[in-house]
Amino acid sequence: MNSFQKRLIKARRKLAWRKIEGLVFLLLFGGIFGAVGHTMGMSNMLNSIMKTAHDLLMNTVFYIMGITVLAGALGKLMIEFGVIRVLEMLLAPLMRPLFNLPGVAALGGLMTFFSDNPAIISLANDRNFRGYFKKYELVSLTNFGTAFGMGLIVMTFMIGKGFIGAAFVGLAGATIGAIVSTRIMQRLVKPVLCEEPEPEATGEEGIVEDISFKSKGNIFLRFLNSVLDGGKQGVDLGLAIIPGVLVISSMVMLFTFGPSDPAAGYQGLAYEGVPVLPWLAGKFDWLFRLLFGFKTPELIAFPITSLGAVGAALSLISTFITHGVITGNEIAVFTAMGMCWSGYLSTHTAMLDALKYRELTSKALLSHTIGGLLAGIAAHYLYIIIY
Repeated sequence: MNSFQKRLIKARRKLAWRKIEGLVFLLLFGGIFGAVGHTMGMSNMLNSIMKTAHDLLMNTVFYIMGITVLAGALGKLMIEFGVIRVLEMLLAPLMRPLFNLPGVAALGGLMTFFSDNPAIISLANDRNFRGYFKKYELVSLTNFGTAFGMGLIVMTFMIGKGFIGAAFVGLAGATIGAIVSTRIMQRLVKPVLCEEPEPEATGEEGIVEDISFKSKGNIFLRFLNSVLDGGKQGVDLGLAIIPGVLVISSMVMLFTFGPSDPAAGYQGLAYEGVPVLPWLAGKFDWLFRLLFGFKTPELIAFPITSLGAVGAALSLISTFITHGVITGNEIAVFTAMGMCWSGYLSTHTAMLDALKYRELTSKALLSHTIGGLLAGIAAHYLYIIIY
């Protein structure tokens, strides 16, 4: 059998598999939405999905985008005028005892906190920055940075809803989750990576002056450029979360809440659906109550949604408040898990691929899953102790 025949057989097998895959998808898609449509009425289901997406766009996405624009401008100002440097100096001594990372890693955590997860990759690809890390430490930056991704936006959103203290308890919980996730990742990858510094390493512990942010112009121009550039980045981030909010949140809502008026039945209103997730969560209600203090099973929708997109998860908060199922404890847990799990399923692969360690993705995901769960547990019990 020549090479052409082998390629032909391989192509036919691939085509056959694609047909099977398509058939399975159609069966699952049709079965799930057919069952929901049968329960709600097909017209009511379609109307609910469209009205939910529209309400999320108008009342949640633009609210979050306003936060991202302001947070982006603030973050850029803090970088431009050296506030990040001051915070870095204060946090650097904590990096080694808490995260087993060099002090300069604080810069990466702050960058992701004020923007999003991928910000740490732009730093990790910098030769100066990489020089401070051993290989296993460098790889663990994906877990460390992800644990603080979109932190400012998440906290600002929660504080904007009136939960100031709970938001800061959540930040403490996210920090605990970051410690656990980073250290587990280091323990898992250390045996397969040499402990010597990267070949291009030039840095020394505690010396961070070589990593700089160049600025041009007078103070007024720097202020103006920072505000406009940071705001523009906020708009880009706000636009980027639209698909996640509209698609993921609409589907989560469809399987979270029942009819708005049980007596009237389904009316095709926004946020109506078949409460499958609460039914499943209800089977483990005692566990979620013990770990996170959740009093209603619908609340599990937030951490599940955070796995894919924390922006989409934030869109659930207003609905939970409307239904009266949320307190300061839940906000603390949501802040911790939302920040720690901020879309890591969709970003970890890309981040490790950029560092050329894609084969370690499964270890990173396992470590961060454990870290996120412990972040929520820590936030719950810290809230009980404090309040």
